[in-house]
Amino acid sequence: MSKLALVTGAARGIGLATTNRFLNEGWKVIMIDWDGEELGKVSSPLHNAIAITADISKQGDVKAFMSEVLEKFGHLDALVNNAGVADFGPIEETTFERWRAVMETNLDGTFLVSQEAIPFLKTRGGAIVNIASISGLRGSTLRTAYGTSKGAVIQLSLQQAVELGEFGIRVNTVCPGPVRTKLAMAVHTQDIIDAYHDAIPLNRYGDEDEIANAIFFLCSDQASFITGQTLAVDGGFEATGVGLPALRK
Repeated sequence: MSKLALVTGAARGIGLATTNRFLNEGWKVIMIDWDGEELGKVSSPLHNAIAITADISKQGDVKAFMSEVLEKFGHLDALVNNAGVADFGPIEETTFERWRAVMETNLDGTFLVSQEAIPFLKTRGGAIVNIASISGLRGSTLRTAYGTSKGAVIQLSLQQAVELGEFGIRVNTVCPGPVRTKLAMAVHTQDIIDAYHDAIPLNRYGDEDEIANAIFFLCSDQASFITGQTLAVDGGFEATGVGLPALRK
């Protein structure tokens, strides 16, 4: 029987790369995204992928697509909570509405999907991988809402790991560093790109497939004794201190 993964935010970027990684390994994948048009476009050529348009920040949507999973499959082997939104700006300009919009998807959505998935994962054990960010591990400019939401996701993962381990459910967090996605490249100026390259020991952005490889590993049997861990996939960015790029030339 094929293993089954559910990936949120699957229409693009890391979520789509992760979907393809699972499919290449012979898994079936349920792809969740709120952008139905894009989701339909990218999922149509994929075999063993089931696309469902839903907003994970809405409890009704989550219950509905999980009921569909139950009806069709009755089990789940891996959950990747990847869907997220970003909102960058100074603290004083971050309205409560903007703050809540970030929390509703990044934190509330991760909680809601995980909670509904637990009964499915209990049937034969499984894995949850929550996608946080390097911004959840270290402070950064203009990311009050985003960074705080991702820090909370890391803590949520620890709570899940401790409570769900007795059921054979492993929970880990992946914290991507700067990744060369279309969105990032559209908003990162050359100065920002140069600054990241100087701050990252590997001197480059990561790519989506590199993040997907880490996610798949943590969902696979090869990570069968790994739970409650936070893995920064960031080219060494989180390990750096003050920096001093001039000394590295």
